[in-house]
Amino acid sequence: MAIDQSVKTAIDLAVKAAWDKGATEFVALDVSENLVLTDAFVLMSGRSERNTKAIADAIEDELHREGIKLLRKEGKADGRWVLLDFGYFVVHVFHEDERQFYALERLWKDSPVIPLQLPDGEQPSAD
Repeated sequence: MAIDQSVKTAIDLAVKAAWDKGATEFVALDVSENLVLTDAFVLMSGRSERNTKAIADAIEDELHREGIKLLRKEGKADGRWVLLDFGYFVVHVFHEDERQFYALERLWKDSPVIPLQLPDGEQPSAD
């Protein structure tokens, strides 16, 4: 199942907001064939707890401006792994250490990668 264009547009907005706050290591995965709760996971890393919180806030603010409602937020107090649930997609903002430890990319390695275009024109790696 391909990701709906409106979901892809919302993911692109989240990535742009996160990029502006210094997020790195972007990966978007189509998990719609394996999960009934959401269509996509968007993963990214921040350099510190403060940075992950700023990234999560920027994503939430940008999507709110576009009328996209946040359904649930978890982990912001610690800033080690912030989860933002927008229904059709879930954003995971990891501190670099947690990203390596939990390795969601490996857990969901059979899921198709959703192509992302970063604001500077680079394509993120799928690794």
